[in-house]
Amino acid sequence: MPHPLLAPAIERPALHRGDCRPTRRHWLVLALLPPLLGACGSLPFADPLRVDLVGLQSLPGEGLELRFLAKLRVQNPNTQPLAYEGVSLELDLRGQRFASGVAPLAGQVPGFGEAVLEVPISVSGFTIARQVLDLVRQGQGGGQVERVAYELRGKLGSAGLGGIGFGTSGEIDLSGLAR
Repeated sequence: MPHPLLAPAIERPALHRGDCRPTRRHWLVLALLPPLLGACGSLPFADPLRVDLVGLQSLPGEGLELRFLAKLRVQNPNTQPLAYEGVSLELDLRGQRFASGVAPLAGQVPGFGEAVLEVPISVSGFTIARQVLDLVRQGQGGGQVERVAYELRGKLGSAGLGGIGFGTSGEIDLSGLAR
């Protein structure tokens, strides 16, 4: 009897490649797919939160650090209330990280409602020096700095889903500071 690997191809059993015909399992998945996709569309937070920076108050800092109390207006454009546990926040100026902070806040933003959250943020003295030097250099280069771009990003923590992120951007008008 020849070695199994040397046997002619006719004598070897064909490898089972699987049947390509739909099975009950395939039909079940196809039947359940539309309702599942429809359920995703009806999640309570279909529209993103609207978050604006509405105020900054100075807080006591330590050493080379400046601290501020950032006031955020959070608007919930959905029918379901948003319960949150914890807030994180990052503020970039001119594309560079400027300040960040976290707060162990807990509460609820009602459906089609709003809330003002206060988050302490920290800015290092070196970060402020870098921003000021960059603005001075830009002003010496012949360009007058009248607006500074900012980007605000953060997350409202949630026990169930890990949190809901938010972000907004805009410009700060500096033309009134030079007068």
